[in-house]
Amino acid sequence: MKTLALGLISIFTLLQAGAAEVQWMTDLPKAQAKAKSEKKMVMLDFTGSDWCGWCIKLNKEVFSTPEFVEYAAKNLVPVEIDFPSKKQQTPELKKANKALQEKYKVQGYPTIIVLNSEGKQVGELGYMPGGPKAFIAELEKLKGKS
Repeated sequence: MKTLALGLISIFTLLQAGAAEVQWMTDLPKAQAKAKSEKKMVMLDFTGSDWCGWCIKLNKEVFSTPEFVEYAAKNLVPVEIDFPSKKQQTPELKKANKALQEKYKVQGYPTIIVLNSEGKQVGELGYMPGGPKAFIAELEKLKGKS
């Protein structure tokens, strides 16, 4: 019985270690520098992560999937621009997020702004049905514009 329990714990630990996720940044200037050096697009996710139903749905159906995690690692520098109701943020982060919201004229959530590696806006997306395949297909179209 003890061996079975240890075996199950080992398997669970390995599964947890293999569960990759998108590596979100919150500092746009640092993200743009990384995108430029790695020749990737920047994906700004304007979200209300803890209250916006469509944002939560987009995260669950697309951003949390292994297919999207793999795509993002190779092609994107993801930046979360969050406007939470319960999560705590520093005053500096709140100010920076508000400035970006105004700069890109974001009026609803989720709004995804895509920049090329030089920082030029190449597109805008939101929630769409179809899961990661549909979302990645739209990103690929924007990649062609950059």
